[in-house]
Amino acid sequence: MDAVRFLLNGEVVEARSVDPTRTLLEHLRGDLRRTGTKEGCAEGDCGSCTVLVGELDGQGGTAWRAVNSCIQFVPMVDGKAVITVEGLGQATPHPVQAAMVEHHGSQCGFCTPGIVMSLYGRAVAAKGGDGPIDEVLAGNLCRCTGYGPIIAAAQAITPEAAPDVADTLMDLRRDEALSLDYVDPIAGVTRRWFAPLDADELARTYEAHQDAVIVAGATDIGLWVTKLRKPLGTLIDIGRVDALKAITREDGWLRIGAGVRYVDALDTLSELYPDLGAMMRRLGSTQVRNSGTIGGNIANGSPIGDMPPALIALGAELVLRKGDARRTIPLEDFFVAYGRQDRAPGEFVEAVRVPTGLGGAMFKVFKLSKRFDQDISAVCGAFNITIVDEVVTAARVAYGGMAGTPKRAVGCEAALVGQLWNRTTIHAAVEALAGDFTPLSDARASAAYRTLTAGNMLRKVFIESARPDLETRVPEAAPHAPEAANA
Repeated sequence: MDAVRFLLNGEVVEARSVDPTRTLLEHLRGDLRRTGTKEGCAEGDCGSCTVLVGELDGQGGTAWRAVNSCIQFVPMVDGKAVITVEGLGQATPHPVQAAMVEHHGSQCGFCTPGIVMSLYGRAVAAKGGDGPIDEVLAGNLCRCTGYGPIIAAAQAITPEAAPDVADTLMDLRRDEALSLDYVDPIAGVTRRWFAPLDADELARTYEAHQDAVIVAGATDIGLWVTKLRKPLGTLIDIGRVDALKAITREDGWLRIGAGVRYVDALDTLSELYPDLGAMMRRLGSTQVRNSGTIGGNIANGSPIGDMPPALIALGAELVLRKGDARRTIPLEDFFVAYGRQDRAPGEFVEAVRVPTGLGGAMFKVFKLSKRFDQDISAVCGAFNITIVDEVVTAARVAYGGMAGTPKRAVGCEAALVGQLWNRTTIHAAVEALAGDFTPLSDARASAAYRTLTAGNMLRKVFIESARPDLETRVPEAAPHAPEAANA
């Protein structure tokens, strides 16, 4: 199969012999001349490229989500539906567009198409689009209006039914794997794209192409292309492997497939661990959470990924697969060194297993970043501490941004366990952090600042446990109170 087929604003379009690393934004603007969708940053940060992508929901309907088209590859929308700003108000302005005009929600207008699409996603309750207005708009940067008129427009929009194109998507659905070959006329190399249909086919494909890059949400790999101009040869898309997108409960564990998007795991993890849910709502933007996967965040091995510290503190396990063989390891053992993971050639992350209970332990997560929303952490700390009769009986403390990998603070843990839960113990545990980490200075924070704030996070755990009545955190917006915006 050498063609990508998808539904664009209600019409079936076909992209034949397309470069598999061509972004959806480039295809829309350059090949299809849908220039309403803008490129502002080409890294999934500003939201001016926002479009809605719809796919079969497994229940006979269509599930929609807002995504950043600048870091989505064209083959990723094969068999799906795409709505751009041109798909709204073709005869007369759509109510979202009319509200933006009525409330003066646009000035220079460059970011406006992306904002309109995010608000349209909220109007039709797309994935991640039914939250507070400021949360929905966190992935859309506007340098002109100050957001007041945009929020006023959002408040004036009446919800509507989402487009249901399931019948058309059923006709587009493939019964065979998508396989693309493209010869780059400039580099003279062949780029290949595989989209296996099930986990067994994925395992066979990856064993046969061990140098391939596995693509889940492309929220990071997309930047390899748009920013680093990294030449990619073979890519394997896991987006069609339903088994990797399942969340199941088994014997006290929550099994999260490697292809589960943040948006699809948020409610379940929030119910189990409210602090983790609060952190996840600040992880990227709605568009990023609608594309990025928990398994991809882990497999990428970034020292500043936000999920690994929390999952390590919880005692999560990782399921790795190569061919028909599987092995399960503690998540903390997966990260060997900066840029290195315990993963053999042809072996991939199949799932992460998270305990469904803590047996009375206290669990807290803190994310420190320059912006409250949609920003990469300078430091992320996670704390799983059990206290019995005012004595610490167990502790798992993990940090991101403090070393070349997400890492447990074993010295800090040792200083806590067996000691009274008091200020003296906390002071000793903070002092022990100096032996656990030697952080670096970079654009996000200095080493001294990271060391100071890592210790302060532990102090904050103690303060919150001793004085739960104190307001120690920036408040989150209420679901239907946009005026209570995050500071």
